[in-house]
Amino acid sequence: MIAASYHDEVNVLQGTIERAPSPFERPEWFALLAESGIAPLIALAEDSEAKAALALTRANGRLEPLRNWYSFTWRQLAPEGPQAERLLAGLARDLRRQTHRVTLWPVPDEDGSATRLERAFRSAGWLVAREQCDHNHVLEVNGRSFAEYWASRPGRMRTTLKRKAKKVEVTIRERFDAADWAAYEAIYAESWKPEEGTPDLLRRFAEAEGKASRIRLAVARHEGEPVAAQFWTAENGTAYIHKLAHLESRKELSAGTTLTAALFEHVIDRDGVALVDFGTGNDGYKADWMEIVRPRFRLDCLDLRQPRAWPALAKRFARRLAPASGRG
Repeated sequence: MIAASYHDEVNVLQGTIERAPSPFERPEWFALLAESGIAPLIALAEDSEAKAALALTRANGRLEPLRNWYSFTWRQLAPEGPQAERLLAGLARDLRRQTHRVTLWPVPDEDGSATRLERAFRSAGWLVAREQCDHNHVLEVNGRSFAEYWASRPGRMRTTLKRKAKKVEVTIRERFDAADWAAYEAIYAESWKPEEGTPDLLRRFAEAEGKASRIRLAVARHEGEPVAAQFWTAENGTAYIHKLAHLESRKELSAGTTLTAALFEHVIDRDGVALVDFGTGNDGYKADWMEIVRPRFRLDCLDLRQPRAWPALAKRFARRLAPASGRG
């Protein structure tokens, strides 16, 4: 028998998965989000042998993922196998008591997550619309050394590094360093990047990653002045590129290119990662460094038994009809 329950504390997520596939499925990450002011709604399904969960929040008149703009992905917290599929389907069925609409994003599918969730909600009677909502650029190292990888990069990048690398000094730390983090924050504030709402959350995350030796915090300096900074982490064979910024006023130094290359060399040759993950977004420069683009999906689930879902259904059909009507 499957029992479904709902919680406003993230500690109930312990034991839902054996090992988090990324930093964004750990209970500690969800705890940070809760501390930042996002109210959790943890939907939990369990039987005598296993449990599965969806980390959610109430927003915009529906249930949405417990996430923010720092999150690369969002996925179900459930083991593999038929038993977990039954738990997810049972949870999706019970969620109709909580809401008329569940919208989930950005869900990966290289591990089958989007397909598992779509199947669970469909089998529970929800009307599910699945569409790509974002891109994820990654590099599969495939056993290459950094030198072998770098030889395959565009010639202009290799030329830039050769000409500009000596203009800056690079430090890469595997522990949190308050002075380097202050340099990152100062550079970010003067860079082209938009202002963020919860930079203190990112700092607390970086501090925790530093304690676990997962942080890769790098700063490039020109004549002692910090001009570029990047925040990566590395774990379980994957390096994650969380944040990068450089001073627009010192753009001629190409310090960002030098710093990125140094970090690639560090995670490939020293950490021995198999994958480098550049997060979400389809910025053109990412294609220079990465070789594979993976889709991220949005699943919009409506319970048509509830009249509250009908306006959203009408809007969905109107969007589909708009291109056809525009062709005349």
